[in-house]
Amino acid sequence: MRMSSLFLRTLREDPADAELPGHKLLVRAGYIRRAAPGIYTWLPLGLKVLRKVEGIVREEMDAIGAQELTFPALLPKEPYEATGRWTEYGDNLFRLTDRKNADMLLGPTHEEMFTLAVKEFYTSYKELPLALYQIQTKYRDEARPRAGVLRGREFIMKDSYSFDIDAAGLQKSYDLHRQAYVKIFDRFGFEYVIVQADSGAMGGSASEEFLAVNDGGEDTFVSDGQGYAANVEAVEVPQAPPVEVTAGPAHVEDTPNTPTIETLVAALNADHPRADGREWTAADTLKNVVVMLAYPDGTREPLAIGLPGDREVDPKRLEVKVAPAEVAPFDESDFAKHPSLAKGYIGPGVLGEKKASGIRYLLDPSVAEGSAWVTGADEHGKHVIDLVYGRDFTADGTIQAAEIREGDLGPSGAGLTLRRGVEMGHIFQLGTKYAEALGLKVLDEHGKLVTVTMGSYGIGITRAVGVIAEDNHDELGLIWPREVAPFDVHLVAAGKGEDLFVAAGELAAQLEAAGLDVLYDDRAGKVSPGVKFKDSELLGVPTIVIIGKALADGLIEIKDRRSGERRSVPVADAVREIVAEVGGDRSA
Repeated sequence: MRMSSLFLRTLREDPADAELPGHKLLVRAGYIRRAAPGIYTWLPLGLKVLRKVEGIVREEMDAIGAQELTFPALLPKEPYEATGRWTEYGDNLFRLTDRKNADMLLGPTHEEMFTLAVKEFYTSYKELPLALYQIQTKYRDEARPRAGVLRGREFIMKDSYSFDIDAAGLQKSYDLHRQAYVKIFDRFGFEYVIVQADSGAMGGSASEEFLAVNDGGEDTFVSDGQGYAANVEAVEVPQAPPVEVTAGPAHVEDTPNTPTIETLVAALNADHPRADGREWTAADTLKNVVVMLAYPDGTREPLAIGLPGDREVDPKRLEVKVAPAEVAPFDESDFAKHPSLAKGYIGPGVLGEKKASGIRYLLDPSVAEGSAWVTGADEHGKHVIDLVYGRDFTADGTIQAAEIREGDLGPSGAGLTLRRGVEMGHIFQLGTKYAEALGLKVLDEHGKLVTVTMGSYGIGITRAVGVIAEDNHDELGLIWPREVAPFDVHLVAAGKGEDLFVAAGELAAQLEAAGLDVLYDDRAGKVSPGVKFKDSELLGVPTIVIIGKALADGLIEIKDRRSGERRSVPVADAVREIVAEVGGDRSA
């Protein structure tokens, strides 16, 4: 490929809408271009990288015996209605109507289609196990597309599904996919971690995520140094054991102008000092947060969450626990409909067993039975002190929705470390959810109809390109891992004179004959060597070969893009040296 004819324009300035370094560089280097929010055009260089990523996934999926097919992106409503997801997906679903007024959708995921395909062809346990996969474009109407191809409204995904006769077979299929995923992510060339995950709306039992470790990622995960790692949404805080009641009777006190935890703590220390001499802190208070749950069918339900005042509700943890409902603020109109709620002074009195508010009330599991709290007295300007859980108030249950902090104890008793990441793959043991909904049954060895057990396994293909870029760059540009680089060699003719370009052209042909994929910067005229060098660093091909002034001495220069190391070699040895650098003759 000659740069003079390559469909490419590099940019010297960062695009205004790009936030993360990798996103900026993919645009600047001419790999992608924004077509609309969350929608990108893949230009020739970007498409080459994308196809390399797809190739790695195909190789490893084929190696475990999975078979590739492709479903349409434009799908009928009926299968998704049967599983409830026509409604559950809510506003994230791209819906449309054809000329005959039939409801259609752009596929966000294809569990239903895979299930129906197997139902149509397979009838016996003898035909199982089976694994099918596709690499195909998906559509989700993201409310906040961001970070380029990391979170888009149109994206390419590998989704695969396993079909087994029982749970033991599912475990084997799950383990095979997990092993394949490890090989895939090892080849992608970025740091990743496997964490326990919440199955969420997908359902099923076991669930793990493959997260690319990245400070700009949207996901938070924890690890304890003892082998435990989990997405923060999946962290289960143990229920605090009961404690002995030591507090005296609960008593209501005037606390004017204290609608926040900070103002409350200050007022308590000023006007209501503790008998033991210790100062009040936010951890002594019980905060009661009310939110509105908006369900896909249009119904709305208020929910109150009680948690220690030094903690906040984690929106992502809460969203997972209440799915498929979405969490909306409890606004002024909602307060008007619930006059028993004193904004800023809400307490368990109207939320607990008396149910004056009629609102479901769930507590954070760190609230121990027998523990005493300062909390709202359900009257403006008043709080109640020494309100004891189990003695003075109860709740409808618990919810794992409070924020997880650095140093919190994990299941092993060790402190948790928090890091950020990008979800790159997710594997589920789905069980029978979709097979039951769509009637996927086969005859077992006794001639009895049994429901097929399924697993689901996804990888973000376009997202992988974005993550690789985020994890492989420097201040000069991209640095592609060799397995996904658009070319093996970037050959730069840096100088003037016919002899130089003739030599460069001959070397390019020899390298191509040896099986290497070469990008040859043959641009002459007004394109200076400096511009060519900057482009070679920006584009990120792992091996850069420069033919310049040293050609007069019979030498060329080989540069390693990652390390920056340069070495000069004789022209006569160039092909052998470059092939060795890249990793072997591929002409066979």
